[in-house]
Amino acid sequence: MEFVIITGMSGAGKSQAMRALEDRGYYCMDNLPPALLPRFAELCYQSKKIIEKVAVVADIRGGIFFDDLFQGLGELEDRGLKYRILFLDADDRVLIKRYKELRRPHPLNPLGSIVDGIVEERKYLEEIKDKANYIIDTSQLTIGMLKEEINQIFIKGEEARKLTISIVSFGFKHGLLLDADLVFDVRFIPNPYYIPELRELTGEDADVRDYVFKWEQTETFVEKLMEMLDFLIPYYIKEGKTQLIIGIGCTGGRHRSVAIANYIENKLGDQGHRTIVSHRDYKLL
Repeated sequence: MEFVIITGMSGAGKSQAMRALEDRGYYCMDNLPPALLPRFAELCYQSKKIIEKVAVVADIRGGIFFDDLFQGLGELEDRGLKYRILFLDADDRVLIKRYKELRRPHPLNPLGSIVDGIVEERKYLEEIKDKANYIIDTSQLTIGMLKEEINQIFIKGEEARKLTISIVSFGFKHGLLLDADLVFDVRFIPNPYYIPELRELTGEDADVRDYVFKWEQTETFVEKLMEMLDFLIPYYIKEGKTQLIIGIGCTGGRHRSVAIANYIENKLGDQGHRTIVSHRDYKLL
């Protein structure tokens, strides 16, 4: 039997993930107190294949009950009941925006700052995130893209268990990409910002791409970066890593980093890797 535990940051898309699995035939339960996990799993395992796929959401909405999560997971393991953990995450600024759009308070700080609630929740979830089998960053994902990620992991078999590589462009002046595994600084490349006809464009535009890649140092950099990734990726896969986040940073996150992130994503995709590219700051001025 497939038994999936969905957890992660509030506002990161756990409900959408649960619905995606429900659409694929999973029996789903939201906000299950972790102390009940062993009993619930046992009931499902005893259903004589009536229930073959189960997904439960357990998160900090459970308040003090969430403290029982690791005890519940330990009991599952003691009873030989197999499970997998899916952790949903997103950038702090994206989470804040989602809360404001929905006009919702943070469950850990209902009368105070959303930011403080997010900071507290991240600390609270560090240990379970480290234990997760799969981590999906939904910062740049539409609901449709999230459903496809869920399908890749849980529906399409062993092939879907490959490493997902997320390439994210960003601007250092807007803050470092905090959740990146690897960060590369491309500010050594001449900046299109100082070319008047390129200033208002982004790395998505052909004129900017041509400018960024006309320099010898750019070609040398991406060649050496691809060599490094070709070396590292098999070892990440061997160690069981399911998500690799690569940050490409320039000054503002609009020109050089965007063009190079797109290039790296295309190259890795051509090699058969599962890739996602996103641009954190390219719409910011």
